[in-house]
Amino acid sequence: MRKSLLALGLAAACLSKNPSALAQSGTAQQTEASPNTTGLILSDKDIDLLRRDVRSHKKQLIAANLKLTDVEATKFWPIYDQYTQEQIKINDQKLALIKEYAANWGNITDTEADLYLRKSLAVDDAMSALRSKYVPIVRGALPGTKTATFFQLDRRINMMIDLQLASQIPLVQDQQ
Repeated sequence: MRKSLLALGLAAACLSKNPSALAQSGTAQQTEASPNTTGLILSDKDIDLLRRDVRSHKKQLIAANLKLTDVEATKFWPIYDQYTQEQIKINDQKLALIKEYAANWGNITDTEADLYLRKSLAVDDAMSALRSKYVPIVRGALPGTKTATFFQLDRRINMMIDLQLASQIPLVQDQQ
């Protein structure tokens, strides 16, 4: 599990190595990553591939740590896939916010900082609402202990990814 967690962390860290990289990836539409004086440049295609890889590792981690019977697995995995599709939409919002922040970093006003904060909190609220929505759905497929275990795993993995991302994004006050 630690090996997979490390791979997830590395992929997440690569997703946002510096704000300029994301800003340029959103506008340049490069076909391959290429470094420049600002650091690592990731195209939207690169970011999409990294996100797919992270999702794959996440699913493998959950499968390895959530002990399901064949009957439970048959019920659970389609729900998990649907849950993941809804998470992708929220993570798309998070990525768009990071790209917007990166594009404006160095020139962020107090008003813009407040707006980024509100948008970030809205993304957090959306993720929490999604989990709340899916608790009874997952509970319909799994016993309570396995439902709780799934959400523990999901939350831990997402917190680790968020921590990796946050550690790579400079503070607003550091732009001066």
